[in-house]
Amino acid sequence: MDRIDYASEQAEPAVTFTGRKTLVAAAVAVVLIVGALVIRPARTGDDARPPGPSQRAASAMGLGAPAAAVDLTALVTDREKWLAKHPDDDASWAVLGSAYLEQARRTAAADWFPKAEGALKRSLELRPAEKGNFDAMTGMGALANARRDFGTAKKWGELVRAQAPRRWTAYPVLVDAYSGLGAYKAAQKALERLDELHSGLAAYVKASQVYRDRGWREDAVMAMEHAAGAAKAPAEKAYTLFRLGELSWERGDAEEALGQYEAALRTDPAQAEALGGRARALASLGRGGEAVRDYRMALGRAAVPRLQLELGELLESLGRAEEARVAYEALGATAAAERAQPVDENVVLGLYEADHRDPEAAVRRLTQEWGRHKSMEVADALGWALHRTGDDAMALEYAKKATEPGLRSAEFSYHRAMIERGLGDEAAARRHLQEALRTNPGFSPLRGPLAKEALAALAQPPPGGPENIQPATPWVAPDLPKAAPKPKTPQPPNPTPPPPTPSPAGT
Repeated sequence: MDRIDYASEQAEPAVTFTGRKTLVAAAVAVVLIVGALVIRPARTGDDARPPGPSQRAASAMGLGAPAAAVDLTALVTDREKWLAKHPDDDASWAVLGSAYLEQARRTAAADWFPKAEGALKRSLELRPAEKGNFDAMTGMGALANARRDFGTAKKWGELVRAQAPRRWTAYPVLVDAYSGLGAYKAAQKALERLDELHSGLAAYVKASQVYRDRGWREDAVMAMEHAAGAAKAPAEKAYTLFRLGELSWERGDAEEALGQYEAALRTDPAQAEALGGRARALASLGRGGEAVRDYRMALGRAAVPRLQLELGELLESLGRAEEARVAYEALGATAAAERAQPVDENVVLGLYEADHRDPEAAVRRLTQEWGRHKSMEVADALGWALHRTGDDAMALEYAKKATEPGLRSAEFSYHRAMIERGLGDEAAARRHLQEALRTNPGFSPLRGPLAKEALAALAQPPPGGPENIQPATPWVAPDLPKAAPKPKTPQPPNPTPPPPTPSPAGT
């Protein structure tokens, strides 16, 4: 026992590696590594290097998010080179078509739309819709929405939904298509389905859009703030900041809108939409010279007809009639070449014709547009064009279709007020003028001051209420029939007392 205890207390000799042991250990390690690689081969995600520009653009578009201009250019170049050597790759044709479409959105250049359509159709030729080419089908729907051909977009989105109900990328297409067609309940149902299948930037952006159309301002802002939180790339963040600026400007907070637009431009200086938004906010704040500068810079990057119209009206409000005429002529050239335009701009062109050119032509244009797209925007523009031709009775019907679904727009309220004024309904006109100026007092450099003048010109209601509120003769209580007397409840008869009990004899 003593020897055992003594042995347990002695330190064991150190392990040393001889040359043979080292070789054996190395061989075992190599076998284990090779076995691990056989069991799990290397994956793309194992690369620790950051994604390249083309990969970033493809990833953003796959998630329904905007991509940076530099990344888009890299993606287009990469796919074009690849397809020059592999022309039968249907997936790459779909990616290239979506990249062309994103370029069209960023630049508003007409030549990108035919390129996008050609690439997407080539993808569908190689792999038809019947075989589940969902990326190309979704791209065709997004292209139709960008062209404001909402009926075609609806068909593509519903086709994808019918073949793959759980494919979430079909639902943003459907939200835009239903909204453009004026089917706002269907748009909300598509949003609910999108929310069930996918959460992220695209879902939050579409939720904000649907809430805005319903008039739920706080919900729209909250959804867009969630989108800003979900944004990762600078282009995504800039887009959400721009949308937040739009929501702020629509509710009349020009200072906050200006801050949002400037933040978007700091994040992505190439975004023309934010530059146009900043011009709109500056004009609302009375900084007309700076607004003109920003409008011209934005139009230099993207020739958007709505910005051309806003610039012309701003210049007209500043008394710069010759410069305004140049802006209007540029918009008139767009109207003249409408058949060659890849995008349906009938609402903007109709408003331009109604206010600055030919109201009768505006009615014809917008009546045709109403036959295709029964949205609030089309209803408002058609109602205003009818008012400009003197048909206020019919104009009011369309103005109601524009203002009653829920969207809170100062422009819509102003149009309806002037139509009601033309019909002699001063009370309704006063109410909607007040609503327009309460919603956004700087909604237009031309029509904002006109709204204030019209409100001041309307006679105020007399104190104490409307006329003839008192009856002409003293009030006399009417001779009402008397109520019938309430019948008495019959009482039960008194019970007969029992006969007296005879007493015993002799008592």
